[in-house]
Amino acid sequence: MVRRFRGESQHKVDAKGRVSIPALFRRVLEAGDPNWTDGLNPELVIVYGDHRRKFLECYTMAAIDEVDAKIAALPRGGMERKMLERMFHGQSYPTSVDETGRIVLPAKLRAKIEIDDEAFFIAAGDTFQIWKPETYETEELSRAEAWLDGLPEDFDPLIYLDNAKGA
Repeated sequence: MVRRFRGESQHKVDAKGRVSIPALFRRVLEAGDPNWTDGLNPELVIVYGDHRRKFLECYTMAAIDEVDAKIAALPRGGMERKMLERMFHGQSYPTSVDETGRIVLPAKLRAKIEIDDEAFFIAAGDTFQIWKPETYETEELSRAEAWLDGLPEDFDPLIYLDNAKGA
C-alpha cells in the first residue's frame, strides 16, 4: 500500500535555505524511495513549474516515476509531452533529505515563491506542497473557503467519492 502525506505545518527557513521536513512527511519520503534503506537519506523531486505556480510541489521518487512513465507514453513531438517534460523535467529540482531531516531550498526556488523565514507545508496525497504562509492563506485557503461557502450548510464533501473512478 502506498503511504500518503497527511497534515500541515509551518517551519523556519534559515539564511542558507535549510528547512525541516515534517517528521511524518519524511516517513512517506522514505517509503516512496525504492533506493532508501536505514542510514541513507531519502530522495525527492521538487517541481517548481512556470510563473503561475506559487508553491513548490514535492514528489516521492515513486510518485515522480509514475508521472515520468505517463509523460513517456505520450507521442514524441506533441505539445502536451513537450510542456509536461518542461515542467516535470526542466522546472524541477532533485534533492534529498539530510541527516537532520532538512532540505535546502535553493535561492531560486525561495525567490520564486517569495519565501523568507517561514515555509508552510501541506499534504496533497502522494505529494506535498511548500508555500509562503501568507500566500497560502490569501490565495489557496481563501479559494477553498469561498468554494465551501457556496455549498449548503449540511453538504458533505464525501459525496464526491461516490463518483470517483475505480470506486
